[in-house]
Amino acid sequence: MTAATDGQTAGLRAAMPALLALAVGGFTIGTTEFASMGLVPLIADDLAVSVPTAGHAVTAYAVGVVAGAPTLTVLAARVERTRLLLILMGMFVVGHVLSALAGSMGLLIVARFLAGLPHGAFFGVGAVVGAAVAGPRNRGKAIGMMMAGLTIANMIGVPLTTRVGQVWGWRATFWIVAVLALLTMLSLWRLVPRGAGGEGSSVRDEVRALRNGPLWIAFAAGAIGFGGLFAVYTYVGPLVTEVGRMSTESIPLVMGLFGLAMTVGVLVGGRLVDRGVLRTVVLGFVTTLLALVLLGATGSAPVMLVVGLVALGVTSQVLGLAMQARLMDLSPLAPSLGAALCHSALNAGNAEGAFVGGLVIDAGWGYLATAWVGAALTAVGLLVVLAVGRQRTGLPVAERVRRSLEDTPADEV
Repeated sequence: MTAATDGQTAGLRAAMPALLALAVGGFTIGTTEFASMGLVPLIADDLAVSVPTAGHAVTAYAVGVVAGAPTLTVLAARVERTRLLLILMGMFVVGHVLSALAGSMGLLIVARFLAGLPHGAFFGVGAVVGAAVAGPRNRGKAIGMMMAGLTIANMIGVPLTTRVGQVWGWRATFWIVAVLALLTMLSLWRLVPRGAGGEGSSVRDEVRALRNGPLWIAFAAGAIGFGGLFAVYTYVGPLVTEVGRMSTESIPLVMGLFGLAMTVGVLVGGRLVDRGVLRTVVLGFVTTLLALVLLGATGSAPVMLVVGLVALGVTSQVLGLAMQARLMDLSPLAPSLGAALCHSALNAGNAEGAFVGGLVIDAGWGYLATAWVGAALTAVGLLVVLAVGRQRTGLPVAERVRRSLEDTPADEV
């Protein structure tokens, strides 16, 4: 083992407590984001509204994420990074207390929007802090560990809190998330070194980053490409029961496998990002596209349906992690903003993929058709990345793919 590798390992080991605190935050946010989808029927019954109307609470949270990520990051540009993490998680606590207390659908929608506001900014700032405490050579692994908290939430937090909501009511789930957010605040206060990540950029630098054309093109590629994941994931329940002909009891098991696959994806993606960001972006798009094609072509067989979903869980998280690092690279004066925008893109893809997938299902094409819709969205996202690469380098698309996969230094500019 070389001296550089020894130093890299030592740096990651020393940063582990802080990264675990950030992972707790990821677990908390991931739990509320995905558990809310399972609470919609319970909310509808309790507040005497239709299921589609209750679903507006999920949409409100996603809109809060999209709006809050750039807005809060810019407004809090001068706030010291570790202090900002505490403030953002404090906002998360307030949003979930208000969600648990909401007495009407209108109040719940407002509360869910407020709860979503700090989501993207937390991950954006957390990515910068994690990279700072782990060192530049461990940036991908640091971000991957934080994001692993979100994916582990799909294995553990989402099934448990959904079950709690079924037994004790949907409000109990939001109370649990509020408590988890308080524990996150305590972990951040105790385990993250003061001053990690610096003082932040100036508001002027953050606003200047918003005028960065390549940043917004990468954002658009991510927002479209992530839609491929959510076109399928939104309807994973009926995919399992209607297409795979498995029992409803199989849904939590499949969801758990999907969450495990996502965790593997962020850990693998972290290592790949440390070897080359742009190469991993292209690799993430290509492999996600292949996973969706596999799912669409073979998913009518129960075993292949599960295999396709597991493959999608891994590849989509490699793509997500790589896109976050890429957006950070494209906003060097405001890396928190770049990382936060990745989560705006993710939630824009959530809304877009679910909507387009729903149109296909309503048209009578069946639940498995969502995989083909997802493949189309992912392909468009990949084409945007390659087209921009061609425009910036003058190279043909095929050559751009080859050089991206080789990850030459010029491609990382």
